[in-house]
Amino acid sequence: MQSFSWCSSHGHHAAGIRDEAFCVENPCPDVIVWAFIEDLREVLPPNRKEDKMGKADIGLIGLAVMGENLVLNMANKGFHVAVYNRTTEKVDAFVEGRGAGKSITGCHSIEEFVDTLASPRKIMMMVKAGPAVDSLIEQLVPHLDKGDIIIDGGNAHFPDSNRRAESLDKQGLRFVGAGVSGGEEGALNGPSIMPGGNDDAWEFVKPIFQKIAAKVEDGAPCCDWVGQAGSGHYVKMVHNGIEYGDMQLICEGYHLMKDVLGLSNPELHEVFTEWNKGELDSFLIEITAEIFAKKDEDGDGYVVDKVLDAAGQKGTGKWTATNALDLGMPVTLIGEAVFARCLSALKSERAEASKILRGPQPSFEGDKKQFIQDIHDALYCAKLVSYAQGFTLMAAMAEESNWKLNYGGIALMWRGGCIIRSAFLGKIKEAFDKNPELANLLLDPFFSEVMNTKQAGWRRVVATAAQNGIPLPAITTALSYFDGYRLERLPANLLQAQRDFFGAHTYERVDKPRGEFFHTNWTGRGGSTSSSTYSV
Repeated sequence: MQSFSWCSSHGHHAAGIRDEAFCVENPCPDVIVWAFIEDLREVLPPNRKEDKMGKADIGLIGLAVMGENLVLNMANKGFHVAVYNRTTEKVDAFVEGRGAGKSITGCHSIEEFVDTLASPRKIMMMVKAGPAVDSLIEQLVPHLDKGDIIIDGGNAHFPDSNRRAESLDKQGLRFVGAGVSGGEEGALNGPSIMPGGNDDAWEFVKPIFQKIAAKVEDGAPCCDWVGQAGSGHYVKMVHNGIEYGDMQLICEGYHLMKDVLGLSNPELHEVFTEWNKGELDSFLIEITAEIFAKKDEDGDGYVVDKVLDAAGQKGTGKWTATNALDLGMPVTLIGEAVFARCLSALKSERAEASKILRGPQPSFEGDKKQFIQDIHDALYCAKLVSYAQGFTLMAAMAEESNWKLNYGGIALMWRGGCIIRSAFLGKIKEAFDKNPELANLLLDPFFSEVMNTKQAGWRRVVATAAQNGIPLPAITTALSYFDGYRLERLPANLLQAQRDFFGAHTYERVDKPRGEFFHTNWTGRGGSTSSSTYSV
């Protein structure tokens, strides 16, 4: 048998025999003689098995739960993954724990991590969005070669991804901003992945991403190339904004059924379970049904009734609403969903206000079964409005940024794995497959038919809520958007007259060609001078 040794200083095996062993990196006294063995691979520490498995297909930095689960997903799909974490104890704990026996190589330094990867190196970062990402990129770049790929899989704000893509491109490196949705379970079993950035990087990350992504009924992966620069993170941002809207809509339906109809948690569980079998079939409806069935293990009653009614948020909904304002797009439902969370967070103020401000006492004397159906229809119609608004926002941003987005492909990516996955996303794909230039989903025959046939119940819900003092900001704003969008003439003519009256901002006339602007001396004292700026 041969004697193999290990150098604790340089991280290389030592050459030589018995007491004359020396480090192959540099003559070094720090040599540990391990044993007489036949194969060096059997004595390597568990995080140094790359010699046995070869170079890693991909590396991941950041071993929080999402990072760990993505690594396990990749390893379970046959990929060799190198991992690194700022706190190296976490690396060892993961490799020897959840990752034991899998094709995972743990690394204790950036240098070791980079050296473990096959070329072109594919490095996925799963760290907190913001400065931490920039700091990590700065640490990586000096060790990379031209053509290597850096992937940010966190919830980055798309302007940051735009900046990083441009900066790395100038350095000969390829950047991918990949939105990942599905939570911890999705990361492990198959998430929705929305990658965008350097087009040349796609051929290298595609086999891995599409293998680990969720699959829909026909086996198609919920992952495809989104577009250039920060488009992947932008689409993920809009996804999260729609998620805010979906959750708020469900909460408003719950509020009505609980406080107006007086339904118990078991009854609510039955309603949502039934809804999940039809048009509203979705992940959020499914988990809502489960929530109403969960009893409190630390006391009497149900957990949902013990949860404080003060919602948190991480900012992606706000980013979506702010971007909509920047682009002048009426994405009203997501905006109201964000503001509803803000209002809920004013818990102590609301508690005081409830002692001073009065409203109607909720009551209902009609057909409960029919009203539950009305709530169902209101949720469905408002949900369609939310998606319609989200896709018009993406179209406006694509035009602004010169991105070429595949809207049918985006709908497919959202059909499985992600938080907003739902059955009717297939209808969105069909709509854009039939008409890639579709201006608004509400104009598609399927969606227009739904809106035209189900709006009566929607209107009854809004009216009943107002009469009973139940706030429905998302359901109501969706109806207002629908009515505003379907009307050929709105009262904005008066608004333009007011602007021209006090600020000489000018206006267009219905009896003149678009693009011609006029000013009226409304009082006879203002003169003929008009403002030089005009914004539609």
